[in-house]
Amino acid sequence: MSTEPQGIKLPPYPYDRLGPLKQLAVDAHGAVIDLSVGTPCDAPSEAVLLALAESADAARTYPPSIGTKQLRCAAADWFRLRLGIEVPVSQIAACVGSKEFVAGLPHWLRLRDPSKDTVLYPEVSYPSYAMGALLAGCRAVPVPMDQHFRLDLGAIDPQDAERALCLWTNSPGNPAGGLDDLPAVAAWGRKHQVPIFSDECYVEFTWDGPAATPGQLPGQSILSSGLDGVVAVHSLSKRSNLAGIRVGFYAGDAELVSYLSEIRKHTGLMVSGPAQLAAVAALKDSGHVLQQRERYWSRLGRVSAVLNSIGLHAPLPAGAFYLWVPATNGDAWGLAERLATELGVLVSPGEFYGSTAAGFIRVAVVQDEDQIAELERRAQNL
Repeated sequence: MSTEPQGIKLPPYPYDRLGPLKQLAVDAHGAVIDLSVGTPCDAPSEAVLLALAESADAARTYPPSIGTKQLRCAAADWFRLRLGIEVPVSQIAACVGSKEFVAGLPHWLRLRDPSKDTVLYPEVSYPSYAMGALLAGCRAVPVPMDQHFRLDLGAIDPQDAERALCLWTNSPGNPAGGLDDLPAVAAWGRKHQVPIFSDECYVEFTWDGPAATPGQLPGQSILSSGLDGVVAVHSLSKRSNLAGIRVGFYAGDAELVSYLSEIRKHTGLMVSGPAQLAAVAALKDSGHVLQQRERYWSRLGRVSAVLNSIGLHAPLPAGAFYLWVPATNGDAWGLAERLATELGVLVSPGEFYGSTAAGFIRVAVVQDEDQIAELERRAQNL
């Protein structure tokens, strides 16, 4: 007698669940204003487009999995100029966007130390941290957060710390925009001998807090307190509107970066040659990032004003480009349905980001000025 395989049972992909809400918006307004997924809508810089246009030679051959020397030097320069941190080029490596790194990391770390089986991650966070643990057959243990959506390190169970493969921090955070105390997180990791992985893909959209050096923009990396035991993960998707070319990089602890880059080489994980050239151009150009900061800050203010005008409380975040809005009576799906019907706007219910987030919605201010103006017009006509 045959039996059903008892393999992994995957949950539905969160954003696939938004179909009925999208249809409500279309039925009510003829077109949806999609503020559900953090997909950039703005054009990449001219320098990036030129690099892609001239990338024929890079497309012919296999690129180095660790990243070209040119890309890793550009990343090292960016760390120094943007964040005031010196990182040796030998301790920087490329990844195929940051999401694959996040989702694959528990598997690679479990191979490194089979005695550990736990991934610690923020209880309100992007779902890939927990999903990576699930896909590796590990325990996904959420770390409580305080009222500002910062990691509460004191709430971590010592037994979980003993079993931990790593602790993830995401600062600025998705979805709530909180800023962790990164030096404290690094110190906790060193004390408990738990590797810290810091997802910093929104660092250039930090709105609050001090700059690394005078004259710089706000933003902090886990590497600011030293490289031992910590790895920072960065992406070109958000800061340079390059989500489609899938390129990021990770940097920090020499042994961790060396181990991960070597094991990833054996699995064939590599950023395409043209994408690496585009990333070099993007990292060398800060002007387009300053323009993008202005766009997102303006959109945050305008969408916040719309939501406040219909009786919601939509505070501006400390970082990233999401509004994290509490739902009336804690009914996030009900609020998402209301917004789809009244304004034709699609948002993400908070349960996508953890069970304790179920009373919120996330609003991604990623649409262009015409779409934001249309949202304002619809709100005025209510």
